[in-house]
Amino acid sequence: MKSFFLNDEPAAPVELDTYESAVSLNAMRLLLLVVTLIVVFGLTMLYSASYNTDGLKYFRNQIIWAAMGFAGGTAAFLIGYRKLASWSGVLMGLSFVLLLVAAFCFPAINGANRWIKFRLPGLEMTLQPSEFAKIAVALFVAKYCSENIRTFNQLRGWRGILPLIGISGAVICGILIGRDFGTTALVMTMAVAIAVMAGLRWYYLAVPAVFAGLAALYVVLFDPNRLGRVTTFLRPEETRSGGGYQLWNSLLAFGSGGWTGVGFMESRLKQKYLPEQHTDFILSIVGEELGLLGMLFVLGLYVCFTWFGLRISMNSRSRLGMLLGCGLTLGITLQAAINIAVVTGAAPTKGMPAAFISYGGSNIMASLIAVGILVSIAFDNICPNYNVQYMNAIRSKLWFLPWNRQFRKNREES
Repeated sequence: MKSFFLNDEPAAPVELDTYESAVSLNAMRLLLLVVTLIVVFGLTMLYSASYNTDGLKYFRNQIIWAAMGFAGGTAAFLIGYRKLASWSGVLMGLSFVLLLVAAFCFPAINGANRWIKFRLPGLEMTLQPSEFAKIAVALFVAKYCSENIRTFNQLRGWRGILPLIGISGAVICGILIGRDFGTTALVMTMAVAIAVMAGLRWYYLAVPAVFAGLAALYVVLFDPNRLGRVTTFLRPEETRSGGGYQLWNSLLAFGSGGWTGVGFMESRLKQKYLPEQHTDFILSIVGEELGLLGMLFVLGLYVCFTWFGLRISMNSRSRLGMLLGCGLTLGITLQAAINIAVVTGAAPTKGMPAAFISYGGSNIMASLIAVGILVSIAFDNICPNYNVQYMNAIRSKLWFLPWNRQFRKNREES
C-alpha cells in the first residue's frame, strides 16, 4: 500500500550548496532556539502567576499541551508544507465545521461561543477551533495565490478573486459567528497580507475595507460590552471600580515592577486582584515581577522570532513557501503585538493571548504547529523533498507494520 504521506522517490542529499541554504539553516536553528526560550519562559511565568491561587493545575496542563504542540509541529515538519498546502481545502472545510459546532453546540463562555469541551485521560480539554483555523486559512490563501498568480487578480472565473474571497471568507465568518472579533480581525489581516504579497491589486481592498469598517463600527456602537471596552481603555483610572478594573490593575502591576521588578513569585497583584492573570494578562505579571528589563527580554524574543521567520520565508525556494511563511510569522507577531498593546492600555481590552506564553492549549499547540511549518520551509530550502527521506527512514524502522509491504519484502530478501 502506498504511503499516505509521500511517494517512494529518492530524496536529494543534504548539501549547503547555496548562500540561501546556509541562511535558511542558520535562521532555522536560531528560530528553534528562540521558540524554546519563549516556551520555557512562558511555563516559568505561568508557574509563578497561578501557583498561589490554583497550585500546579495550570502548569501541568500547559506542559501537556506544549508536548502535544511539539508533537504536532514535528508531524507538520515530517509531512512538509507542500503536502499540508495540498490538504488546505479539506482543512478549511474541517475548520468551518468545527467553528459552527463551537458556535451552536456548546454554551457561551464570557459572552463568546469559541470553545469545544471534551475529556482526555487525566485532562479536560478545551479546543478553540479559531486558533487552528488561522493555519488553515494561511495554507489555503498561500496555495491559491501561488498557483493562480497570473489569474487571481481577475474579478471572475474559477481561478479569480471571488473563489478566494468566498472560501476564506466563509471560514472567517465562522470565526465571527462565535463572537471572536479579535481573531476575526487577525485572520482577515493575515489573509489580506498574503494576497498583497502575492500581488493583489490595492483597489480590490477598497470595498471590503469599507464594509469591515462599517461592521466594526456597528459592533462597537450596538454592543454595550465592546463599547464599554473602547471607552474604558481611554480612561482606566476613572472606571477602575467598573469596566476598567482589569486594565487599571494591569497598569498598577507594570508600575510596581519598575526596572527590575519585585522578584520572581513575589507579585502582589496576582493575589486575586488581577483577573485572567495566567492567560491574557500574564505579561502584566512579567512586568511586575521582572520589571521593564523582563518585558524588554520578551519583546526581544518576539522581535527575533519575527526576524528569523521572515528570513526563512524570504529565502524559500518556492512562492508557496514564501507566502505561507510570511503569513504564519505575521499572524504570530500580530497576536503578540495585540496582547502587549492590551495589557499596557494602548488598545481596548481583548481576549488575545500572548503567543507561546499565555495559558491555553489551542493557542500553544497552533503556534508550535506553525513553527513546525516554518521549519519545514527552511528544510525544503536546504534539501528539497527532505520529508521523503525522513518518512522512508521511519517506515524502514516500522517494517513489521502490515501496510509497509515494500519494506517487509526488502527486509526478507536481504
